[in-house]
Parts: sequence; C-alpha cells; structure tokens
Amino acid sequence: QVHLVESGGGLVQAGGSLRLSCAALENIFTIVGMGWYRQAPGKQREFVAFIPDGGSANYADSVKGRFTISRDNAKNTVALQMNSLKPEDTAVYVCTLVVDLGDNDWTYWGQGTQVTVAS
Repeated sequence: QVHLVESGGGLVQAGGSLRLSCAALENIFTIVGMGWYRQAPGKQREFVAFIPDGGSANYADSVKGRFTISRDNAKNTVALQMNSLKPEDTAVYVCTLVVDLGDNDWTYWGQGTQVTVAS
C-alpha cells in the first residue's frame, strides 16, 4: 500500500497562483510516473497533468501554458504549479502515482486537496 499526501490547496482570486505538492510516504522503486487529476462538483474526474519517469510531461489542453508539473525523484514527490487560475479550475485536485508491478501497472490515488478560484 502506498499513501499519498497532498498539500497546497486553498482559495485564490482569478489570475492568481497556487502550488500543489504531493508526497509518497513509502519508498518506491518502480515508479512509472506521477500526476494530477481533478474533479469539479457535478463533473467527472478529468486528467490534468502527468510526468512519466524519465520522460516529458503531458498536460490537458485546458491547462497547457498555465500549469507546470515537476517531480523530485529522490523524494518521491510531485508538484503542480498553477498560474493564471480561472474559476473553471475550481475542483478537488488528486495526486496519482503509477507503479510497475511487473505484469501490469497500478495507480494509487491521494485523498485530494480543494482548489477554489474566485471570480
């Protein structure tokens, strides 16, 4: 079992910035990648960003150019820098960690952190 702890959510005015962080509490040696999803009230969970181990980050079109994902491999952490925030970015942001189990990959999910962007 892997435990993911997110931090950094909060309330911000439109146009502002927030930085989310996520740490895996256990040492993991087979990380495929880490990323973020979000879920707004009444909507399905949607992909935000993902950074694979040794690869380039990819982003949802809605956040490209505004959000930046980064990893600290030594610390098993991932961060999401969010700039130029919009009210439509309001959601619970959930950290994900994908590990290689040999036969398949497995995704762990954090509990989520609330981001609210006021207009």
